[in-house]
Amino acid sequence: MSRKVDSVKDINDSKETWRLAVRIMDVWSVVNNKGIEHLEMIVMDSLGDRIQVLIRRDHLLKWKEVIKENMTCIINNGSVYNNDFQWKVCDHSKKIVFLGGTTMKAIELQNIPPKGYFFKDFGEILQGKCKTDRLEDIIGAVSEINHIQSNTPGKKVVVSVVLKDLKGNCINCNLWEIYGSKFLAYYNDPKNNGAIVILLTHAMVKDGQVSNAWSGSKLLINEDIPEIQDFMSKLPTNEQKEKPTQSAKSLSNWSGGSQYSPVERFVHNAKCMSLSQFCKIKHETLCVTVATTLKFAVSKYGWFYYGCTRCSSKAPNPEKAYECSCGQKVEQPIPRYKIEIYVSNGESKYRFVFWDSECAAILGMTAEFMHNSMVENGEDDPMVYPDELEMLLNKKMAFRVKVQPTFSQASVWKLCDDEAFVKEIENDYIVEDSKIEYAKLVPNKENLETSAQTLSASGENDPESIILMTPAKDVVIADKGEEVDFEASGATQLSGTKPSKKLKIEPSS
Repeated sequence: MSRKVDSVKDINDSKETWRLAVRIMDVWSVVNNKGIEHLEMIVMDSLGDRIQVLIRRDHLLKWKEVIKENMTCIINNGSVYNNDFQWKVCDHSKKIVFLGGTTMKAIELQNIPPKGYFFKDFGEILQGKCKTDRLEDIIGAVSEINHIQSNTPGKKVVVSVVLKDLKGNCINCNLWEIYGSKFLAYYNDPKNNGAIVILLTHAMVKDGQVSNAWSGSKLLINEDIPEIQDFMSKLPTNEQKEKPTQSAKSLSNWSGGSQYSPVERFVHNAKCMSLSQFCKIKHETLCVTVATTLKFAVSKYGWFYYGCTRCSSKAPNPEKAYECSCGQKVEQPIPRYKIEIYVSNGESKYRFVFWDSECAAILGMTAEFMHNSMVENGEDDPMVYPDELEMLLNKKMAFRVKVQPTFSQASVWKLCDDEAFVKEIENDYIVEDSKIEYAKLVPNKENLETSAQTLSASGENDPESIILMTPAKDVVIADKGEEVDFEASGATQLSGTKPSKKLKIEPSS
């Protein structure tokens, strides 16, 4: 005689022999600060009742490749505990933890509702009608970009946008790290025009605003799914065609009432010159130029290296745990982008090295995520460049780079692909070749920040020379590497004098 199916709402800690017929609504991986991973998921039965499920690390290998989002299945046996998660994704007072004796069988169950979302009403968020420990699904149209914080030392990427629902209610939404980078990659892609509707799952709600959770949140932007398409269709026709604007605050990563524009910050203490002038430079020099990414310069090391989980330093051995110089105990080094790209301007070409943070910002995904996706698809050769990397090509941008003539390359410190920004750099700052004395382009030691960010040999050179810390970068507005302290850097009379737009030409000796 077969065992009857139990209802999710009836689950309690009186037994461990529960039998559930459910749909897996969502599944995600959680890695703690010690690098230990476990799985969590939400399951729902035919009555629409949901419960959170935990799969500990000792059972991870058994279930990680078996469990698929949106599958229906029969689950037998599991320990039941109080739902003591710091952030809960459903109202059930209990949670299930897989045992060694837990079994699961995939089976078609037509009576269970399809995967869906449980959107929180913006009006309730604004009125404070939210549980402080509850994660919510939200959907809204981006009406404005309030603020962009770059990936600088001691700071994380965050993009703050205003979301508006179909009733006209507006709330602030903060997208941190890869979520912010994904949004920026979509927003900066010239192919994407019109309204932007985002769906964020498992969002944290606090003080009338929302943000992504560190684990489990999914960000969907203008995806071809019924919920987003239905929301988009209900927007006024004129709003469907309008791309959200950036507020004045979002156009600068500099705090305070600075009188210096983002462009002036970008070129500060750098030599502005055309790409054709790079080959004449005799010393490592901090430069600003405008160029278009052309094609990959394939090196013998591929498109990534293994590095620390906290900083960007290279791991001594990708297969062994170690303690990094930054103090982080690394159980498993992670892939980080290091991609060499030829850039061009007219007939001139040069090789630029793009590092982890700016690649992640443009692509909207980490190197670790991209590498793991390739491995899951049966490809583990680092020399195989995934198709997604093509997003880095055919982009005209302003670059702040350190030119390294010894290796015929330049390391990218900052970049910006905003059309107006690039045009201003190109028209107002790039100096004619005849006015530059290349032999005198000797770098200022402070400008090159050699203490912790020496960008030494790369490409076909010794891989052990990969930098200890890559400069922080951003693709939205250009100035997010070093936050220049103008007084400390030796600039004078800055309270009344803006940095010069033109390169200072030294008199001939």
